[in-house]
Amino acid sequence: MKRASTWAGHGDLAASLVLIAPVVFAYEIGVLFVGRVNGADVVTRAIYGALGRQSYLLVYAAIAVGFLLWIRHTRRWGTLRAEVAAPVILEAAIYALTLGAVLTVVVHHLLGLQIGAGDVVSALGAGVHEELVFRLGLFAGGAALLARTGMTERPRVVIALVLSSLGFAAAHHVGAHGEPWSAHAFAFRTFAGIAFGSILWFRSLAHVVYAHVLYDIVVAIS
Repeated sequence: MKRASTWAGHGDLAASLVLIAPVVFAYEIGVLFVGRVNGADVVTRAIYGALGRQSYLLVYAAIAVGFLLWIRHTRRWGTLRAEVAAPVILEAAIYALTLGAVLTVVVHHLLGLQIGAGDVVSALGAGVHEELVFRLGLFAGGAALLARTGMTERPRVVIALVLSSLGFAAAHHVGAHGEPWSAHAFAFRTFAGIAFGSILWFRSLAHVVYAHVLYDIVVAIS
C-alpha cells in the first residue's frame, strides 16, 4: 500500500477504505447493542437520533450495498484477500502492542507526569471515527489546506500533525461529557495523536485504524 505521497500521506486511501469497511460496519451495528457512541462520531448519533433503530438499520444497509457496488465497480475485491489484509493487520498489531509502553515512557519518565490504568483506558476512543475525524480530516486535510499557501511538505505536515494532535487531546475535555482537565491525560493523548498521525502519513489509513482499534482491545482486556 506504500506509494508516493498524496494529500492523505503515502498509503492508498481507496484501498484503506476497503480494508476498514468491516470495522466501520461492525461498529455501526454494535452501537445498537451497547448503546454507546464514540465522542467523535456525530454522524451516527445524529442519524440514530433522527431516524430511530429500524430506519437506522435500513440506512446503513443501503450504505453497505452502495459500498459493495463501489468495490465491484472499482475492482477492489482483491484488497480484502488475506494476503493483502493480514500483513496490514499484523503490522498494526505491532504498533498497538508497543504504543502504550512507548507513550508511558515519554509521558511518565521524560515529562514526569503520572499515568494510571484508568487514564490509559480513557486516553483513546474508538479507532475508526477518531482516526477519520482527527487524523484523516484534521491532520491530512489540514496539511492539504496548508499546501495551498505554497508551504513545502515537511513544515506543513509537522504543523498539521501537532495542531491536530492538540485538538485531539483537547476534544476530550470540552462539552457536557468532557473529562476534567488533567495534564497527564492531555499529554498522553497529544503524543498518541502524533504517533497515530505518523502511522497514517507514512503507512496508511488502514494501518492507523487497525492499530487504534487493536490498542483499544488490548487496553480493554488488560
